[in-house]
Amino acid sequence: MRIISWNTNGIRATLRDDKFFPLFDTYKPDILALQETKADEAQIPESARNLPGYTAYFASSTYKKGYSGVAVYTTEVPESVEYGLGVPRFDEQGRTLILHYKDFTFVNCYFPNGGGAPEKLQYKLEFYDTFLSRVTQIAKERPVLVTGDVNVAHEEIDLARPKENQKHVGFLPVERAWMDEFLSQGFTDVFRHFYPTKEGAYTYWDQFTRARDRNVGWRIDYFIASSKFLSRVTGTEILTDWYGSDHCPILLEVK
Repeated sequence: MRIISWNTNGIRATLRDDKFFPLFDTYKPDILALQETKADEAQIPESARNLPGYTAYFASSTYKKGYSGVAVYTTEVPESVEYGLGVPRFDEQGRTLILHYKDFTFVNCYFPNGGGAPEKLQYKLEFYDTFLSRVTQIAKERPVLVTGDVNVAHEEIDLARPKENQKHVGFLPVERAWMDEFLSQGFTDVFRHFYPTKEGAYTYWDQFTRARDRNVGWRIDYFIASSKFLSRVTGTEILTDWYGSDHCPILLEVK
């Protein structure tokens, strides 16, 4: 099984750039998880909503139009789907899809950025805690695979300029401590499992400064596997050369 996760920074823009359909043709994923789709399902062209061989699920923001949003395209129909975490003030932003398959649960999430006003960081931290509570609850019963834009670089190796970003949202001690807590609950950052010392491996670059040209980036997009799921993972890859967003896709191979 092949799984791809990608923050598209607007699915309609990705479609205009002709980077959406080629992803399916090139990699033929069994599951494609998208974050920051920035569109209601009705705003997505029919050709992109109903792909032959796939069932698609969308969680869109009712909080604000053209904001947030996640989607999952899957060749196997899950047994059930949860649209959110069960908390209205988080779910109104369309950030989470939980797909329960026969033998594992797949969680696609676009975590809040937390930048700007202090209350936005507080919202992010409260979202983090609610999310962790939910996925650890599921993981007690069955294997879990989490993916998405977590909006935090965990360790210094995960961003190009750690010293300059010590006080920057996305690399704050409190955010990194939450990642520590997440992983201590029996979850594994799959990329670091396979590449514990690999440097220069990033998934996001600032567009305004053309940071991608210089590879001044952040690794903030993850596959995170519960202990019961990790043994099924055979490999992972950052698709650095795939454009169409300020993030690049990440790929997971599963037996």
